[in-house]
Amino acid sequence: MIALVRMRLAGFVRTGRAIAPMIAGLVVLGVLHGGGQSQAGEAYGVSAVVLFPVLAWQTKLLLDVEPDVARRLALVAVGSRSRELAAGLVAGTVAGLGTVMIALVLPWALGAITGPEKPEHLPLAQGITLGVWAHLLVLPAAVALGALASRAATDSPRYGVLVLVGGAVGAVVFGLRDSVLPWVAPPMMATARAITSGPSGLRVVELTGHALLWSAAALALYAWLRRRRA
Repeated sequence: MIALVRMRLAGFVRTGRAIAPMIAGLVVLGVLHGGGQSQAGEAYGVSAVVLFPVLAWQTKLLLDVEPDVARRLALVAVGSRSRELAAGLVAGTVAGLGTVMIALVLPWALGAITGPEKPEHLPLAQGITLGVWAHLLVLPAAVALGALASRAATDSPRYGVLVLVGGAVGAVVFGLRDSVLPWVAPPMMATARAITSGPSGLRVVELTGHALLWSAAALALYAWLRRRRA
């Protein structure tokens, strides 16, 4: 399976598909952090939100690089549908981690992070820790959404785009403070709100559980769609 992960990552890079989401990520993060300095928690919380659709799009592009015939040959080679499916998700996660690392480092390169200036501001180390947590919370949900929008799960590129855009917009709409269905979306908006003031340990566990359950449900749907189309 490791060889299949490497092959899919290599195909993603060599075909140039990795360039577009990388540029998009740099542009949105540059605009976000280029407006001035802010607290680490606030900066990273918003960064995780705006990075969500970029990470999902990146995963979709990575999974769509491989032709359908090559994907079936890969299934024969690894001998297990679950291992072939997992290889794509692992490749998407590895690529996403690279983008997350850039998102964590870029605000420092732009001088966009400042230390606490008021008593109510979080200590810098705590803000950074919560920012890393927020990005790692967004990553599995973004990979799951990108997988759902991939060609292997949808019947046409049009449906894939609808899933990708609808999922990204829905995550914001259902994540608003007064949403009546907050569980429908991954908790990236709630996480961004929470880390500005420092969430309690119970709130961290709650948001982490919500994100993992949502991602697991989305990945289960992805696996079902893959089996249906096989």
